[in-house]
Amino acid sequence: MVDWITDYLDGVGELPVFPSDLRPGDIRRALPASAPERGEPLEGALGDFRNVIVPGITHWNHPSFFAFFAITGSAPGILGEMLAAALNVNAMVWRSSPAATELEEVTLDWLRQLVGLPEGFDGTINDTASTSTMYALAAARERAYPTSRAEGLWGQRPGRIYASEHTHSSVEKSALALGFGKVGYRTIATDEAFRLRPDALRTAIEEDVAAGIVPVAVVPTLGTTSTTSLDPVAEIMPIAREHGAWVHVDAAYGGPAAIVPELREGFAGWEEADSIVINPHKWLFTPVDCSALYCRHPELLVRAFSLVPAYLRMPEQGEARDLMDYGVALGRRFRALKLWFVMRAFGREGIVARIRTHVELARLLAGWVDQAAGWERMAPVPLALVVFRYAPPGADEEETDRLNEAIIDRVNASGEVFVGPTRLNGRLVIRLAIGNLKTTREHVARAWERLREAAASASP
Repeated sequence: MVDWITDYLDGVGELPVFPSDLRPGDIRRALPASAPERGEPLEGALGDFRNVIVPGITHWNHPSFFAFFAITGSAPGILGEMLAAALNVNAMVWRSSPAATELEEVTLDWLRQLVGLPEGFDGTINDTASTSTMYALAAARERAYPTSRAEGLWGQRPGRIYASEHTHSSVEKSALALGFGKVGYRTIATDEAFRLRPDALRTAIEEDVAAGIVPVAVVPTLGTTSTTSLDPVAEIMPIAREHGAWVHVDAAYGGPAAIVPELREGFAGWEEADSIVINPHKWLFTPVDCSALYCRHPELLVRAFSLVPAYLRMPEQGEARDLMDYGVALGRRFRALKLWFVMRAFGREGIVARIRTHVELARLLAGWVDQAAGWERMAPVPLALVVFRYAPPGADEEETDRLNEAIIDRVNASGEVFVGPTRLNGRLVIRLAIGNLKTTREHVARAWERLREAAASASP
């Protein structure tokens, strides 16, 4: 199996990145409908893995995977994941796995230093940014409504969470899960670069305060999903502080870019936030899942979530950290091990070089789009995502949308390249994100060539 993994990583670029010939239900129908009555040799399962599962995989480790924020399961991260699975520990309390608990502290402090955040940010690892964001906003709720732990939100003044119209959907999901409802979530207009407008935020908060609504939290994003825009956190901070709102920075995608010296200026102000989420499984070469939540007020996280039944009361309570106190999950995988391996294997210089290359490739593609007749770039390129569309002269907006949808479908059906759509200002556009360790100029050039070929075929 280790040999197979090695061969797969070496040859993944030769596989179809997306199994375009599959239809929903095909994989299920190819497998037995129930578990075997008696155990069978592992070779049978491995045969089905090779013949049924692998041909049905969208290969996120493929160098031409551009549809979502690219992720790389690097060799050091995979080895760390294997060792964590072999150890099979549950780091719920310190005593249940002292090394897992303390390595998480060490690893996240290393990452904090790499991205340039000051001391005072306490880190814990969760599965995804959706969970980390919900936990951060639970701490914000705890601060805004100190009696909510005992009494809930019933009878309290209504509260609201603010984020831009391009913020990830997990923020609104968190508002729903935390009891604020859809009415407790307010989107803020963005500027021409798709960044949250501080003046619109101030107006919204002042309107709400006048109406008796509590400003609970503001969620700026550093690296939005549709455009990788960097919200102006330094301008947002004083507005939030003036009204007592918690600031949670969603840097799930963009956070690792702060390791690169020339990119760090885009993160000005995040060091003043109350909480920050960074996903090493997005742009830090760590296998899914691994989401780092940094919080200036860990005591509020503990107050929001800590419950200690008799069977979990240990002699070290109060002296050592119990990770179960920082969220809903009692069971906690040893996720820190793979991130620790990645940081040791690549080092700061190796991480900087690879992220810098991805940004350079994105800007190269942006230049090609800018120079091509009939194509237009739809947003700036602050990080490693290019958003653009084919807009031939004379085509109206509806026809242009149909053309770009056809281009995406045709390119993805080839199996060579996988790109995705998004919408900006109501228009369908092509989204190409660069972030895999093996992606080179040749992969980006091939994607651009396939897109232009598809545009020529799709044009009337």
